[in-house]
Parts: sequence; C-alpha cells; structure tokens
Amino acid sequence: MGGTFDPIHHGHLVAAEAVRIGLGLGSVVFVPANNPPHKVDRIISPASHRLAMVWLATLSNPCFQVSTMELDRDGVSYTIDTVKDLREGFGPQAELFFITGADAVLEIMSWKNARELLGMCQFVAVTRPGYSMAGMESLKDTLGCQLFTRICRFEVPALAISSSDLRRMVKGGKSIRYLVPEAVSQYIEKNRLYMDGSYS
Repeated sequence: MGGTFDPIHHGHLVAAEAVRIGLGLGSVVFVPANNPPHKVDRIISPASHRLAMVWLATLSNPCFQVSTMELDRDGVSYTIDTVKDLREGFGPQAELFFITGADAVLEIMSWKNARELLGMCQFVAVTRPGYSMAGMESLKDTLGCQLFTRICRFEVPALAISSSDLRRMVKGGKSIRYLVPEAVSQYIEKNRLYMDGSYS
C-alpha cells in the first residue's frame, strides 16, 4: 500500500485490513512515498514525520509491515521501481497486489510504465459504497481486456475522510480524534504538524 500518508488515518488502515482478509493476503506492506510525482506542486511533511506516523499507526497489527524503500531512494518515487524492488525481495513465486484508491487507478495511464506495472502486480482499486466507477469502462478500452483484468475493484465501508481533510481540520483548530489512531493524533499535536498553513 503506497501513499504519502500525510497523515495516515483510519481509512487507510480499514482498507488495508479489509483487502488483506478479503483477498487472503499474507501481509500488507505500507510504503510511504518520498517524492511523489503527482504532488510536486505542494508541500508535504518531512519524510521522518510521515514514517513515524505510519509506524505508530501499524504497530499493533502483526500483519502490517512498513518499508522505507522509497524514502531511502533518491529522486522521484515511481511505483514501478518499488514493485520491482518488492518482486526482487519476495521472489518470483510471490503474488503482489498494489492497494490504492479507485480515483488513483483511474489515472493509472499517467503513471510511469503503466502497462509494464500492471503486468507485474495486481491492482486493488479500493472504493467506498456508492462511489461511481463509470470511468473504469474507458480505462478498459484504453488498456485492453487482458491488462484490465489486472485491476480488481474492492468496496470497503471505510470512513469518508482524506488526508487533505485532516490537514485542513488541524489548521482550523478542529479535533481529528477518532479519525486517526490516538498515537498519530498525539504525534501531530506534539510536533505541531499542519498548523502553520503551509500544507494544502
């Protein structure tokens, strides 16, 4: 499960656990991005803070792991490089799934080497009940049937909350308690993250 995780919240955790159980996965590896190519126009929190929050949020689940592979890599964080590293680490016999939001999957053709990427791992497009997947049909036309079957839609009754919502709430002095793990909420408060209005 890749992402900026700025901050990680219960929606991420609920989705990861639901997919893990629903698809019978051995574990879920959370991979915080270093320099995401689709967010170059906005300020993100330092990697050390985002990594600390992911560790705190996932610590209690023995099936959750955290990888620093993208944070340790220089330059832009491309998913295909991460999947190649994971493939090398887990071996050719491992079946890899990339968990991300349905909205991100709809933009997959803008990702680096998208067709090669889909050939290397199955994509899990996580969505909320009632979310329209109308755009998937056009994606099917673009990718072709064979590659399109590498994307599975997975409905999760997760919270309708996003990291950008949480940043705005903190900036506005509103409580984010129960929307993120308690340890993450305390970390944000202690380190005064998102309070200065630099984050959008």
